Amino acid sequence: MQVEDTDIPAVKIVTPKKFGDDRGFFSEVYNRSMWVNLGLNFEFVQDNHSFSAAVGTLRGLHFQTPPHAQDKLVRVARGRILDVAVDIRRSALTFGRYVAVELSAENWRQLLVPVGFAHGFVTLEPDTEVLYKTTANYSPAHDRGVAWDDADIGVSWPLPLGGPLLSDKDKRWPRFKDTRDLFG
Repeated sequence: MQVEDTDIPAVKIVTPKKFGDDRGFFSEVYNRSMWVNLGLNFEFVQDNHSFSAAVGTLRGLHFQTPPHAQDKLVRVARGRILDVAVDIRRSALTFGRYVAVELSAENWRQLLVPVGFAHGFVTLEPDTEVLYKTTANYSPAHDRGVAWDDADIGVSWPLPLGGPLLSDKDKRWPRFKDTRDLFG
């Protein structure tokens, strides 16, 4: 397993080993004891799986507030995404900055998004499947978000003509400067 820092050191790229032969491949994508030995002490409690049929499906930017804040481990089983983590920790030197990493079934990378980050992604291929683990269960009462197109954050989303395909909820998130539930 390879662990790489990103431009925001709290966000990590984790690439599991993949063993292939004429039958296909095998990969141990998560092993708690191996992670602890690497200094990544996360206890995941929920697995999520999303399917997006269209290129340009954008999900985010989401986070949950304490006591249900979530660390996330994101990977792609089919297709390709641009995965984005925005630092919403007011006391961090990287507050308001983001990391964008391409994840795909081909490159086999995973993105570790810690508590204190808003998370989102846009699909770059049709029929994309994204899987992610979280360290807290989903809690609608603690579900929050930031506008995906906020100019103060400035994410450069690769979008098709006509813009992204968004959920009604993702169309209504507040601007970054108007978000009250940011982390300390």
